[in-house]
Order: sequence, then structure tokens, then C-alpha cells
Amino acid sequence: MPILEGQSLDFLSHSPEQTQRFGVRLGELLKPGDLVCLEGDLGSGKTTLTQGIARGWGSLDPVSSPTFVLINQYRRADSQVLYHVDAFRLGSSQEAVHLGLEDLLADHGPVVVEWADRIADVLPAERLWIHLRWVDDLRRGLRFEALGNHYERVLERFKRSAFGG
Repeated sequence: MPILEGQSLDFLSHSPEQTQRFGVRLGELLKPGDLVCLEGDLGSGKTTLTQGIARGWGSLDPVSSPTFVLINQYRRADSQVLYHVDAFRLGSSQEAVHLGLEDLLADHGPVVVEWADRIADVLPAERLWIHLRWVDDLRRGLRFEALGNHYERVLERFKRSAFGG
């Protein structure tokens, strides 16, 4: 049962497929300029969730972790781009700035950042922060935190879409 407390939502995903479905629900709600920050240990489901986000947003491109290329782009039919950033290998927040993170955020596509906790100090204050935690081989705990009015509305719409009510 999901728990909605103010600007946060806690729930369990019982399989990688369900994690992707939650991502699809979120991706359907994203608008250009939205920022989704993912935090969690290796294997916690960040890329799995992003696969669903990209599909829900409308991209048919294959989604993979951009650990070695740092940024992947996923296009949809109207040529809009969703940016997928992996901050795992960045040595500092300044590397994210030099990589052009500010330009991505100013562009007209949503941005998903894995390992966002490593560069949080250069990210906008308003964002959707998702913490994923490993529960067991299949299940993952997810905590969505909405920072800012826009993301509070996104979170409320996600809750209705994913859980009804």
C-alpha cells in the first residue's frame, strides 16, 4: 500500500517489470524541462525505472545505462528528446557543469539523472527526487519526493495514475 505524506510517496515494487510500469506512469506525466533525480545503490533499479520513464514519455529507443558515455538521448516521434544522465563516474559536480548539464536543463526535454546525489549541489532546487532501495532479489522500495509546486502536482497525478483514487 503506498504511503503519501505531504510531498513524498513511499511504495514497493515487486518486480523489475512493475518498476518499469511505474516508470511508464511517470514518463507519461513529464513535460519539457522536468528534472527527475534518481538515487540508490548499484542494482536498485535506477536504469529499470528509466526504461519505463522513456517508454511512457513516448520514446521507442532502447534504454541503457549511460555509465560510460555519461549522457544518452532518447527521441520520440515528434523529435523531442529525453536526456538520461549518469553521474556515477563524475569526479565532482563541476564535471557535470563542464559536461553541459545546465544546457540540458535549459533545453526542451525532460532530464533523468542517475546518481543525482553526487551532483545535487548543481541541480535546480525544484525537482522530483526518487530514492530506490534494494529489498530483496525482486522487490525494490521507492520513495518519491516532490521539491516545488510543479513536482507536487506531478506526484499527485502519478499517485492517481499508478494507484487509483
